[in-house]
Amino acid sequence: MPTPHHPKAQKGDGASAPDTPGWRVLAVLSMLMGFASISTDLYLPAMPMMSHSLHANEGLVDLTISAYLIGFSLGQLLWGPISDRYGRRSSVAIGLVLFVIGSAGCALSGSALAMIGWRVVQALGACASVALSRAMVRDLYEGARAAQMLSILITVMGIAPLVGPLVGGQIVALVGWRAIFWTLVGIGIATLAALFTIPETLPVTRRNEESLGRAMARYGQLLRDRRLLGYAGTGGFFYAGMFAYIAGTPFAYITYYHVPEQLYGLLFGLGIIGIMASNLLNSYLVSRFGYDRMLLAGTIIAAFSAIMVALLARTGWGGLWGLVVPLLVFVSATGFIVANSITGALNNFPERAGAVSALIGAIQYGSGIIGSGLVGIFANGTPWPMGWVIALCGVGSLLSMWLLFPVPGLSGVRYMPARLICNEEDKTEACGSL
Repeated sequence: MPTPHHPKAQKGDGASAPDTPGWRVLAVLSMLMGFASISTDLYLPAMPMMSHSLHANEGLVDLTISAYLIGFSLGQLLWGPISDRYGRRSSVAIGLVLFVIGSAGCALSGSALAMIGWRVVQALGACASVALSRAMVRDLYEGARAAQMLSILITVMGIAPLVGPLVGGQIVALVGWRAIFWTLVGIGIATLAALFTIPETLPVTRRNEESLGRAMARYGQLLRDRRLLGYAGTGGFFYAGMFAYIAGTPFAYITYYHVPEQLYGLLFGLGIIGIMASNLLNSYLVSRFGYDRMLLAGTIIAAFSAIMVALLARTGWGGLWGLVVPLLVFVSATGFIVANSITGALNNFPERAGAVSALIGAIQYGSGIIGSGLVGIFANGTPWPMGWVIALCGVGSLLSMWLLFPVPGLSGVRYMPARLICNEEDKTEACGSL
């Protein structure tokens, strides 16, 4: 197993993290990773009420999620090169300020269109926290150890989406949906204060000195890498399915199956528990089997459960629980797909961790735009649009693995022996025995 990589400490903003990252560093990284979840999960139970308050239909309210994903995906492409050149901490700090401004704008919105616009601003800030926290993990760890640490941090971060809908439902019931966004303002300010209690993870000596324009142009070079496309595809298709789930379940559960808003969080929380459990399992197994094998297992689980979601959403067999159970299996595959796909991509280009993390994040959340957007466009008052979108995405995630594991007679490339799929930095016990 690779050992953690820790550059020597520097003074000032260029100081690196300590040789052994303490609990404070890991806690702040978990908080930063959670911004993608808390920005959406907290207000999911409020969507039907927002629709009524803002005089907007179901599809238009769903577009507040799509608008967020647009800002979130495109913004990462800018933050990645900025952080590679100027450092992680200062870049994240600027992003948190934007997040606070956008959240306040959402709280004051008087129409669905205004809400959509402020959600973009909110996302432009939040994406810096998420994308750069992954790069910070890569600054500190390598190979399977990085995948292991990402799984652990995602598990800890899973507390946010677990309690988010529960807390959001209570806030809606007690003081209305606008208070949710004021809560996000407070979370942003608290995280900004916590950020300055940890050191910079990217020292000056390891920063990329090329201009931002040239760094942005290099995204095209990254997209020509076959393996990076494989990792991006598996994660991208899966994220599209996940955001179809996020956009579709409030109306499927609350409107179609008449689940009370306060109880929606409990059903949503089942999926978060599944994600946390699979991340813990992945953190244990990845050191033995390697992140490519664990990624393959995750995409197989996602594809077959997604097909079941579509079938049960179409037929209505099993009622509410007939839909909840396969959705639980699908979202639980997150633990085997997200951390491993990100780690695989980052290990291809360790010297450009910020840009690669941003590119992967942009593709993943950009795919989420399509997933949530399709659910909104084809919304018909039933779970079926969500079902077929999730099925399409689950199968797409599995098929993307062909870029990593060529299939005889289908890919046009001779089958790759198992020993060749072990990455240079993924010399685990399983790889070493081949």
